[in-house]
Amino acid sequence: PIARGRGGWSGAGGRALRDLLGRERRMGRMPITRRSRAGAGAAIAALALVAPAPAAAAGGLALPLEDSPSGVLAPTTATRYLTVSIAGHTAVLAQRTSSGRVTSRRDLRGRFGVPVVAFDSTAGGISADGATLVLARARDRYPRKQSEFAVMAVEPRLRRSQTVRLPGEFSFDALSPDGRSLFLVNYLSPSDPTKYRVRVYDLARRRLDPKAVVDPREPPDEMNGIPVTRVVGTGGRWAYTLYDGAGKHPFIHALDTVDRKAVCIDLEGTPFAGRNAYDLRLALGGRGSRLDLRRKGALVATVDTATFRVRTGAAALAAAGAVANDPAGPSPLWPGVGLALVAAGLLARRIGRRQARPRAREDLATRG
Repeated sequence: PIARGRGGWSGAGGRALRDLLGRERRMGRMPITRRSRAGAGAAIAALALVAPAPAAAAGGLALPLEDSPSGVLAPTTATRYLTVSIAGHTAVLAQRTSSGRVTSRRDLRGRFGVPVVAFDSTAGGISADGATLVLARARDRYPRKQSEFAVMAVEPRLRRSQTVRLPGEFSFDALSPDGRSLFLVNYLSPSDPTKYRVRVYDLARRRLDPKAVVDPREPPDEMNGIPVTRVVGTGGRWAYTLYDGAGKHPFIHALDTVDRKAVCIDLEGTPFAGRNAYDLRLALGGRGSRLDLRRKGALVATVDTATFRVRTGAAALAAAGAVANDPAGPSPLWPGVGLALVAAGLLARRIGRRQARPRAREDLATRG
């Protein structure tokens, strides 16, 4: 419970919020000592326990989550970026994956989160050079009149470099490797989120390109559907997203974030006709020279990332030089969520012990 009265915020959530907005805010201006790290961890745990769950499929959007509760890993460092939102504020955290130490923090007004880019909860928002982080403001309805994104510089410490506000309904899609081009999904229909266009916002010039990023070989209405899974190519230039095709055949949307162009790779034939596209997963193979499509671990197709040629069956196995059954492993989201919950529980116990110590001292003083 959380409530605000004349004396300030009360309840478990209120205590966490006071910590979020008060003492721990100084973390950005002080050396990160053992005591300050412990205080930051306690605040994260308390916030994680009282913060509401992310909105699921808010207002009719098809993705099960809007933002990633396990955050996103930086590609060039062993750092994870996470957000915790409560009572209209968001704490943005940089955390070392090896030790769990919080190395930097920035507070934002409003509810922001690490964006999810596909149905399997693949997280996005970080540039390949690791210098730019983009957070999306949580939507309270669909469609929105205005979409908002917080652009963060992460070195030497987290800071908000600019705010992007656009009229209409947009969601995060990708970033160019240098973090200068922000690709967005612009939803066109107030009732059908499978209809969209990919747009690009120039963060250096602070302007939205009026033209959509499309495959010139494909009719505009062909690129519709729900994003199922995503993998990023070597160096972060290409973003490969598998779409369900909105009832038609699935396809891979290959987005070149440097030259700002797109290629639509149709997936047709026996391995895909009448089959559930949500069973498919993408992976890079051959040091980035191909995409492997697997269904429940079994290789069903490969895509040459230079020619975009699709191979299935024996030809796919020959191209991959692999056996048919190679376990793809679990989705990266849920193990991260489990670890976060375990950490939150352990730190919550520490909070309880710290709260118990003053009460024990008071009892001893009373008895004396």
